[in-house]
Amino acid sequence: MARRKIDVTKGVAAVRQWAADPAAAGRNVRATAVRYSLEELAALAPGRSVEVRIPPFGVTQIIDGTVHTRGTPPAVIETDSATWLALVTGRAAWHHAVEAGSVVASGQRTDLSWLLPLVKL
Repeated sequence: MARRKIDVTKGVAAVRQWAADPAAAGRNVRATAVRYSLEELAALAPGRSVEVRIPPFGVTQIIDGTVHTRGTPPAVIETDSATWLALVTGRAAWHHAVEAGSVVASGQRTDLSWLLPLVKL
C-alpha cells in the first residue's frame, strides 16, 4: 500500500468537521476530507481499473483489473465534493446519487455502493 499523504486522524477529523456543518466547512477542510477519503478508498479497493475523480481536490484509481496508463480510462466515476462527502459519510445513497445525476459513473465496476460509507459518524 502506498504511503498516505493525509494523516488518518486529520482526515477523519476533516470529514467529521464537514459533516457537522457542510455549509461552514472551508475549502481546506473539504480538500482534506476528500483527499483522505480517496486514500481510504484506494486502500480498501486497491487497483487501477476504475478512476474516481472529485474535482478540484483529487483523483485515485481503484479496483483490480485492467491497468489504465494513458488517456481517459475505460471506467470513470466523477462527482462534486459535497456529493462525495455525503456518500463517504452515509448521508447519501450511491444509487440515489447516480439516479439523480450527481454521480457520473461510466464503464464496468463503477458501482461503489459496496464500499460506502467510508467514515462512520
